[in-house]
Amino acid sequence: MKWKEFLRDYFSFTRKERIGLLIVILVIISIWIFPNVSKPANPKTIPPDTSWITAAKKLVITVEDSATDHVPDLAFDSPLKAHFSESREQLFDFDPNVLAFEGWKKLGIPEKTIATIQNYLHKGGHFYKAEDLKKIYGIHAHDYTRLEPYIKIATRLAESSYDKSEFKNETFPKRPKYNIVDINTADTSAFISLPGIGNKLALRIVNFREKLGGFYSTDQIGETYGLPDSSFQKIKPFLKLETILIKKINVNSATKDEMKLHPYIKWNLANAIVEYRNQHGNFSSLEDLKKVSLITTEVFEKVKFYLAL
Repeated sequence: MKWKEFLRDYFSFTRKERIGLLIVILVIISIWIFPNVSKPANPKTIPPDTSWITAAKKLVITVEDSATDHVPDLAFDSPLKAHFSESREQLFDFDPNVLAFEGWKKLGIPEKTIATIQNYLHKGGHFYKAEDLKKIYGIHAHDYTRLEPYIKIATRLAESSYDKSEFKNETFPKRPKYNIVDINTADTSAFISLPGIGNKLALRIVNFREKLGGFYSTDQIGETYGLPDSSFQKIKPFLKLETILIKKINVNSATKDEMKLHPYIKWNLANAIVEYRNQHGNFSSLEDLKKVSLITTEVFEKVKFYLAL
């Protein structure tokens, strides 16, 4: 009894419920069947369109047979264009240093690469050997292999026909000769005769010599006020020191005013020497001057030629 009630409660439907259930079942069946119905039983593979290949082959044959210069505008990297270029090119002996624009075109070189070559030559570049052509941007390995047997570079005139004998008898301006000047006896006119020395510099050299009391080295000329080192280097080969005329100062008797007139001593050093002498007595040797605080070894080596006891 309970089973009958259970079945009646859960499996008995009203008329509307039966209609709804039927619709749901029909929808499910339609979803399952429709994809299989819409899919073709035996789908056919669409063959690729190869008509353009056939047309291209016919076009190549036509160009080869007619040998015409009218070539269709193909893509740069197209194999067909490479074929057309090879059929149009003309190989002949050439010198890359003098070949004109049209000549490069006949050899099958692109215009952009030709412009690179001519720009290189205009800037002073030169092809000395066939291998130099490979350095040009745009010349590929297959281009060089194709052109290499035809490259004929003429030897440059400067390297082949230069004849040194042509210049053997050529006269060149001789370097002017200058007299050698003894720096301790020369007057202003003698110094003026040297290269780069005018009246003013000559007078300064002579005055400097008089203030020093004579030169002990030709290098002292370079210390002349206003004399550029470049000018001194020019006249140095023409200077000599044969006459030793050195006027010396007695360090044990000279006053500060007498010493300070010397270009190498001046007031500070003169004062130090006299003060040291007043405190310690006369100098017994020139080496004693090193005991003066202002007289360094460098200063002593410079002034010792002008000092005496």
